[in-house]
Amino acid sequence: MTTTTGATAPAVVSGTTDLPKSSSSNSLSSTTGSTLAGNFQTFLTLLTTQLQNQNPLDPLDTNQFTQQLVQFAGVEQQLKTNDALSQLVTLQQTTQATQALGFVGKTALVDGSTASMTKSTATWHLNVPTDSTVDITVANASGQTVFTGKYTAAAGTDIPFTWNGMGNDGTQWPDGKYTITATGKDVANNNVGIAAQVQGVVSSVDLTQSPPLLTIDGASYTLSQVKSIIATSSN
Repeated sequence: MTTTTGATAPAVVSGTTDLPKSSSSNSLSSTTGSTLAGNFQTFLTLLTTQLQNQNPLDPLDTNQFTQQLVQFAGVEQQLKTNDALSQLVTLQQTTQATQALGFVGKTALVDGSTASMTKSTATWHLNVPTDSTVDITVANASGQTVFTGKYTAAAGTDIPFTWNGMGNDGTQWPDGKYTITATGKDVANNNVGIAAQVQGVVSSVDLTQSPPLLTIDGASYTLSQVKSIIATSSN
């Protein structure tokens, strides 16, 4: 069996002596601040020890260690800033969730062309950019055209159009999903783009999504897609 004699570590640690490697890891962690704090304290301990035991013939480079100290402090401050930003994001998500929960049970207006007819009443809201003659077509869930009409509309936003479910042939169509198509012509007979919006009661909120999703008339919408909240009259 061959034996080896281990070298004795130098008693004096100089600025040019490599630090001994340890079996325990003191490396800087990118995922936690506790490891950084431990490395920072270890660095300060080593720096103080080296300053106390420096070789007079080979003094420490003060500027180098000062730069290292500043770098460590800068990284620590950056991690603290990241923690603070994470807290702000969490607070923002909590605020969005609280705001979304406040919409449950209320009638919201969102972009869309398909509305539910309930008790023979379906309502859409149209945005007409200029005075126009508006052609409206209503189709059922199968795509069948059940109603057409021509109307004169002044320029405006959130103009309600309510259909009573009565077809052009006098047929009373049942409650269900109906889709509106609106096209317009201005006084110069130029095409006018008309956007449609639908309203519905917010039945639930999915807080597992970020941002939270509101369920309105069976479809999901974000808070940013809600155009307005419509007050409902109480009996």
